[in-house]
Amino acid sequence: MICGVDEAGRGPLCGPVFAAAVVLDPARPIAGLADSKKLTERARLRLADDIRDQALAWCIAQASVEEIDAVNILQATLLAMQRAVEGLSVTPSKVLVDGLYTPRIAFESQAVVKGDATVAEISAASILAKTARDALMCELDARFPQYGLAQHKGYPTAAHLAALKQHGVVDIYRRSFGPVRVLLAQGNLDWN
Repeated sequence: MICGVDEAGRGPLCGPVFAAAVVLDPARPIAGLADSKKLTERARLRLADDIRDQALAWCIAQASVEEIDAVNILQATLLAMQRAVEGLSVTPSKVLVDGLYTPRIAFESQAVVKGDATVAEISAASILAKTARDALMCELDARFPQYGLAQHKGYPTAAHLAALKQHGVVDIYRRSFGPVRVLLAQGNLDWN
């Protein structure tokens, strides 16, 4: 009962940070699992369906923009991871977490650097977290089309920064992140 955990959305300027926890079924292996960043969007979506159908258990959780601003992105990421693990319908024997840190959980856990490329359970978690966050960014794009969120998913691209400067900061933005903080200091607040 190995559980893999990974996050999506630490670097973007807006939206929550997502985390997923996955316990794969050894009797039903899923071909093609890899670090979500190395897969095409189409492959990620197909694999996300396979993971939801074939895993023994999975849970996707998040930490809000307000939580990110209150406790910092690392602590918010660990909080989302904790929520994902605690939301599983089974009890894992060990939790393997991508990166350098593990969340506060009541299970044996281990951080695995580059685990999303080497541990199938972490790869699966990475795919679920990324596809869930990308879907939310597309929903937010429908509400705030002026920012182009469906294209850059909230990352600080040149086009995104230009749109943010032109249209101002709305409530989906992480006010503690440098580029947003600078615009707020200049008075670029909630113009829409």
